[in-house]
Amino acid sequence: MSNTFFSPIRSWCLPQGALPESLQEMARDGIGGNEGIALWLGHRAQGQAEITHVVGLRGPGVIKRPDFLRIEPWLLNDVTDLAIDLGVVLVGQVHTHGPGYGTDLSVTDRTYGIAVPFYISVVAPDYGLREGISITDCGVHVFEPGLGYRRLTIAEVERQVQIVPGVRPPLLLVGEE
Repeated sequence: MSNTFFSPIRSWCLPQGALPESLQEMARDGIGGNEGIALWLGHRAQGQAEITHVVGLRGPGVIKRPDFLRIEPWLLNDVTDLAIDLGVVLVGQVHTHGPGYGTDLSVTDRTYGIAVPFYISVVAPDYGLREGISITDCGVHVFEPGLGYRRLTIAEVERQVQIVPGVRPPLLLVGEE
């Protein structure tokens, strides 16, 4: 792997439509009282990650419950194949927690989550069903080598997550229902 892939990421370019698109996808599960997840594909270079695609996961390869999510390795492999075909990489994810669970990563999230240097993991509140959720309403966590996940402060989120106006990345579906 090249050093560029693992070089520190200091900012994330998040298209204005990426979070709403992700929340809409996750609402399908939230309405049923379950956590939801969307993956973010894009590019990493020169200290910056750019999100270009939102991936929704469907079918038996993703288990969604009120306080639990699991992606089967074969489904994540399908996401990897898609990323390779598009010339992008997995740069982050957003998932929901239910009302009262907060926006910190759970012990399960920290223990079994994707552990790639400078991967961004966002936690949206209330199963993502509340109107007008913004990135600063979410817990934004970054996997730092040697430390694990660290939650960014609101000031860090405002400085390091750059919302790109007027852009809605495509939603790609992986898995079968």
